Amino acid sequence: MLHRVAVLGGGPGGLYAARLLKLARPGTEVVVHEQGVPDETFGFGVGLAARTQRRLEEADPATLRDILACSYSHDMRMRVGGREAGMSVSSLVAVGRAELLGVLQRHAEDAGVKLEFGVRRAADELDADLVIAADGVGSATRSADPEAFGAEVEPGTGWYLWAGTDVALDHALFAPERTEHGVFVTHAYPYAPDRSTFLVETDEATWRSAGFEATTAATPFDASDDAALEHLSDVFAPHLGGHRLIGNRTRWLQFRTVRCARWHDGRAVLLGDAAHTAHYSVGSGTRLAMEDAIALVSALDTGDDLDTALSAYTGARRPAVARIQDIAERSRRWWDTFPERLELPVEQLLVAYMSRAGNVPLDRFAAGSPEVVHAALEQWAGEEPLGDSLAEWVLARPLRPSTPGQEPVAGDDIAGPRGFDSRVVPDDPGALDATVLDVGTDARPAGSEAVVEEAVRRGETVTGCVWLTGGDDRSSLLTRLEVAERLRRRTDALVVVAGPDELRADLADGLAADRAHLVAVRGERSDGKKDRGERSDGKKDRGERSDGGRAR
Repeated sequence: MLHRVAVLGGGPGGLYAARLLKLARPGTEVVVHEQGVPDETFGFGVGLAARTQRRLEEADPATLRDILACSYSHDMRMRVGGREAGMSVSSLVAVGRAELLGVLQRHAEDAGVKLEFGVRRAADELDADLVIAADGVGSATRSADPEAFGAEVEPGTGWYLWAGTDVALDHALFAPERTEHGVFVTHAYPYAPDRSTFLVETDEATWRSAGFEATTAATPFDASDDAALEHLSDVFAPHLGGHRLIGNRTRWLQFRTVRCARWHDGRAVLLGDAAHTAHYSVGSGTRLAMEDAIALVSALDTGDDLDTALSAYTGARRPAVARIQDIAERSRRWWDTFPERLELPVEQLLVAYMSRAGNVPLDRFAAGSPEVVHAALEQWAGEEPLGDSLAEWVLARPLRPSTPGQEPVAGDDIAGPRGFDSRVVPDDPGALDATVLDVGTDARPAGSEAVVEEAVRRGETVTGCVWLTGGDDRSSLLTRLEVAERLRRRTDALVVVAGPDELRADLADGLAADRAHLVAVRGERSDGKKDRGERSDGKKDRGERSDGGRAR
């Protein structure tokens, strides 16, 4: 029986868990302890995708109704070099963090939750049957005994800062800007009639070159880096319409990925960022915390004791969280190398963005944004896409060099005088005099950054054709495509990725996103025939190019 429950942290996850718990157990005393004070929150807008809205509707329709009443909907654009492409995501809404917390505080109090502000509490000093630690990425509860939770905190390599601006942008916006120091990229979106979140990120070399190592060191933890805000206001002036960036404890940070082998220890249970983080490029921090709250309250009704109930909570949530973390990890690595892709037309770049983590297949993206995908594929192949399956159309395209007077095409330097009749070549590295690079099998679904970097390091020494092979599972193939993309951009080699027939759609997505030049499909086709790289004339293509030679 839970007589008293303490919640550490008055963010969205902690407040929502407190309300749901009090509604489910009116006789239980529930107290939220927040070291900050009301109306002095930091941050700007928070995004809520359609799936999250459905979960909140099922759990607590009254709270969702009030959140949506102060939210702001928008679609999305990517803008590069004066050109832009976009897609409709009308179900995506954003709400100011202060407004969101105001709604959640009000609903928690209406349910009978006690809110304590302005005092820092520790789990071991609280007289409670259960302590819900929703105290964020820097969780004092987790940090007090990291071994008890099996905690791992992995810092990223890039730098980012959360800023805002006092105007509602027309769309959510992804836009890079080149400067004398390097490339800065913004992820920005409106969340109120007169406000937008404006997140900026860059690589460490650019961060240092621009002098931000010094400004970061000089900025107190509770202040904003005004020098950075002034500089970036000038960098992104083309997108700000005369407005400037504003700060709210805005400083450069490196993203920290938190993973915990155990989410509870004794009477303490972790929730949200305290237990796990997912890179901001997939916009899931608030969503994961609030969905954790739903699962935790539901699990407390299971089992005969607290340990059993908390184990049920972990068991219910871990698979979904792990999936989001895997997607987020691949997304983070893609953004860390984003400047390498800026030569792509904006439509192709948007296709590469949507497929960056293997979560949105080409055909599915085309169903919602056909104009963007068709324009991107026409840019990629030099002809209009046709047929019911874009994936199969992509696989069947030839790799041709340009003719005089035409724009260069992908693979121009390595395709040879006539190129290849298909993007699919036989599973025979020897036919292309290829250097085989076995990337292995992923130990975890997101793969490993160290494995990617090591494979790229080895592949960068190849001057002819590099053939990437490894495990037949989907995760390992996605990792090979990551390696392929970096080699595709950093070397003059012909890059071939091998994978099983059942993952041919992922191979096609990799080609359309310009991650590889060619693919080799192993095993049976779905029609039972062996894929032997047959040409349109019915003859077998044994790796020879159309001119009878081989790739150098």
